[in-house]
Amino acid sequence: MRWGGDGRRSRRGASAAAGWLAGIIATSLLLGGCGLLGKPKPLVADAPQTMSINSPVFTNGVIPAQFTCYGAHVSPPIYWSAAPPGTKSLALVVDDAATPISPRIYWFVFDISPATTDLQLGSLPPHARVADNSAGNASYQAPCPRGKPHNYRFTVYALNTSFGNLLPPSPRLLQALTTIAPHVTARGTLTARALPGPRSR
Repeated sequence: MRWGGDGRRSRRGASAAAGWLAGIIATSLLLGGCGLLGKPKPLVADAPQTMSINSPVFTNGVIPAQFTCYGAHVSPPIYWSAAPPGTKSLALVVDDAATPISPRIYWFVFDISPATTDLQLGSLPPHARVADNSAGNASYQAPCPRGKPHNYRFTVYALNTSFGNLLPPSPRLLQALTTIAPHVTARGTLTARALPGPRSR
């Protein structure tokens, strides 16, 4: 869907984005695996889908085994279009919205320079930081589907600020989501599927 002159479409897109972010916050796992987090206050994120994302290593929408728990557990290269004017930083979230306790966050990178248009294989650009994922680790958690293929989302967010001292070097997941969500101005999402490994079938 194209975004632009149709204000109603833009409002619907922003509302959907706000609901998705609020859903992440309301249902995120308690870091350390002890249960569920309490309900935070509602957040607003005006985030029309205006950015495009791709990965040169995803063939026909499939995440190679190298980037899953059946391979090297390394993060894949991700590319995206230029951020909108006024963007101060970017964030990348990899998640799975179809888990029993949904969604599950596998990777959360923030304070990416607005001039950056990619993350390379297994690395981060200068000054980018990583928040805890749903497992409570500040790292890339490789997707690990069992029994059948499963979809995962790679979403890049354009933000109207950078976070510096507002967040510690490796913040907890809820803290990072709550701090960043109100500053989202645009986004783009790539959905790709991972295949189960031989030992999971």
